[in-house]
Parts: sequence; C-alpha cells; structure tokens
Amino acid sequence: MALVFIGIDPNTGDDESPTVWVDEEKQELVFQGWRPSPELEAECAATEIPGHAKGIPDHEAVIRIPARMVHMIREACDAIERSDIR
Repeated sequence: MALVFIGIDPNTGDDESPTVWVDEEKQELVFQGWRPSPELEAECAATEIPGHAKGIPDHEAVIRIPARMVHMIREACDAIERSDIR
C-alpha cells in the first residue's frame, strides 16, 4: 500500500492527530479520526436509509473529523480525480 500524506488537523496536540491520506494503489481516501461517543455511534447504527441497513458491520467504523479539515479532504479528492498524487 502506498499511502500519501495529505494533511493533519492544524490544532493537533500531543494526543490527537486526525489525519487524511490517499491510498494510491486502491484509489481510496484514508482517515484517522476521533472515536465517536457511544451515543453518536448508536445513532449512526440505528439510522436506516435506502441501501443502508441498520448497524455498523464489523469491518467498518464511524469516525469523527473536525470541519476545519474540509480543505484537506477536498485536496485528497482532487488528487485522486486528477491522479497527480504527490
């Protein structure tokens, strides 16, 4: 796997590091974020919309990313679409 670092939360402290990467090989965005509160995770798991069953499969996770990182997520999306990853 060839991960390309896109950015890290500018407000990162010693014990927090929400991060955005791009997996060049799989053409996927990779996020490291905060674990949600049990209440938020339960709300996500209980939500049922067309094409999405209730629950969170064991191979998936709910994460939180601060809104101040939106520009990094856009950069990662643009990099994948252009295929000009650094």
